[in-house]
Amino acid sequence: MTVVHPNQRVAVLVDSQNLYHSAHSLYSRNIDYSALLEEAVGGRELVRAIAYVIRADSPEEESFFEALIDIGFETKIKDIKTFGDGSKKADWDVGMSLDAVTLASHVDTVVLCTGDGDFSRLCSHLRHQGVRVEVMALGPSTAEELIEATDSFVDLTDREETFLL
Repeated sequence: MTVVHPNQRVAVLVDSQNLYHSAHSLYSRNIDYSALLEEAVGGRELVRAIAYVIRADSPEEESFFEALIDIGFETKIKDIKTFGDGSKKADWDVGMSLDAVTLASHVDTVVLCTGDGDFSRLCSHLRHQGVRVEVMALGPSTAEELIEATDSFVDLTDREETFLL
């Protein structure tokens, strides 16, 4: 990843659900969030690191949430919603987007860790506001429109030994 300058202020926003499902469907492995954060910051000044997570009442999730905090992430937790027909839904797209827009005036770069194409419009908006936008995700499950909307794309599959546990 190219560092524009070391004094650059960076916010790292991680769509944990998206990365989890991508890593599991492609590799049956988990993301190394410590390596992810280190690469995302890239020697620059970290302003905020937020991991957006879903509480699905699985046994290991509380220790995962604690591990994220130990690494240096703030966690924003949303409970999964179960509808009358049994379907489940939970995502952080609006929350992540609002945080990115709010943080834009306080940072030089926003690093989005997601492959979700719904964020391509956000990337365009942030770039229009003069914010550098970098995306880190697993290439095979990253939307083409998201890659095209960023200043820089890091494909985690290029260095799976670094980014996957």
